[in-house]
Amino acid sequence: MQVPLRITFRHMDPSPALEAQIRQRAAELEQFSDRITACHVTVDSCHRRHHQGNLFEVRIDLVAPGREVVGGGPGINHAHEDAHVAVRDAFDALRRRLQDHVRGSRGDVKVHATPEHGRVVRLLFDRDCGFIATAAGAEIYFHRNSVVGDAFDRLEIGSEVRFVAQEAESTQGPQASTVTPIGKHHLPPIETSRG
Repeated sequence: MQVPLRITFRHMDPSPALEAQIRQRAAELEQFSDRITACHVTVDSCHRRHHQGNLFEVRIDLVAPGREVVGGGPGINHAHEDAHVAVRDAFDALRRRLQDHVRGSRGDVKVHATPEHGRVVRLLFDRDCGFIATAAGAEIYFHRNSVVGDAFDRLEIGSEVRFVAQEAESTQGPQASTVTPIGKHHLPPIETSRG
């Protein structure tokens, strides 16, 4: 970056741990574009009326040649009661926008991933996540936030879904970035191994 990274904390005390995470994630963005000229990250502890703890909003203003790329969280999300999760989600969204910008400036055409089919084989409601068995027999992790709409609470073992696998794996292994329930009658049975 030509201009040093700026970090602002609003309505909260500065956090060395958050600052270190932000610096690391900002440095990772330079892998996608070495032409980033400036980056300003704002972490805001929102004090809106809500039933649970404080929510955090993260805004990232990034300047690259020919365009300002802005990233932020997807609005009110109760997973963002943890500032580190809010920072992660904001940087993930910005990374996707930056990749689109770089592809567009090179004239590349973005190819959308074709959703795969699978079946829910495990649900961990207490952890807001589950696992999908693919037709190839692999298990794909997914989080509540990956499920389209508010369908996570209606999922059951055996629910058939379409999903898009994420480019990077999570700590749980391969991860679905988008999960769309499609019903229980569209696919042949998927065999899962027990071990």
